[in-house]
Amino acid sequence: MRIIGGKLKGIRMSAPASLPVRPTTDMAKEALFNILYNTYDFESCDALDLFCGTGNISIELASRGINKVTSVDKHSGCVYWVKSVADRYNLTEIELQKADVFKFLEQHKKSYQIIFADPPYDLSNIPLIPQLVAKNRLLTENGVLVVEHPSMLKLNDQPGYSETRRYGNSSFSFFNYTP
Repeated sequence: MRIIGGKLKGIRMSAPASLPVRPTTDMAKEALFNILYNTYDFESCDALDLFCGTGNISIELASRGINKVTSVDKHSGCVYWVKSVADRYNLTEIELQKADVFKFLEQHKKSYQIIFADPPYDLSNIPLIPQLVAKNRLLTENGVLVVEHPSMLKLNDQPGYSETRRYGNSSFSFFNYTP
């Protein structure tokens, strides 16, 4: 994985092969950050990275000056890896939570300007993510939820849906705050 922008721009990291992950491709990540970085003032934003895996998105957010990013994954190896990278590069903006994402979404009460979810593509309950975010009001006004998912999965009937952008076999579906 490569950091595309910010203070760690150009750094390459190789996560352990034993982690159960499918990192967001550099091309898709660059497109996503072009959208987010031109829409939000990262220094005043809090973000939530669900199914953080290698921390690819969390590290990119921290590199670009996000105020705070909460990174959630249930796999201890992923949490350990992201913590080791955050410690190595002094990324104090990253706060890690080892938790099942769906239980976390049910119980969490803080709201965020940016929420990114990159669940395993074989999960059958991916559509539950925008439902739980909307139900528990986890987005601030003008906030965005981005769900990365297989392009064959359609999420346009979920609450707050605004658009989908396709990058090969992966797509980003965007959801906005709906009062």
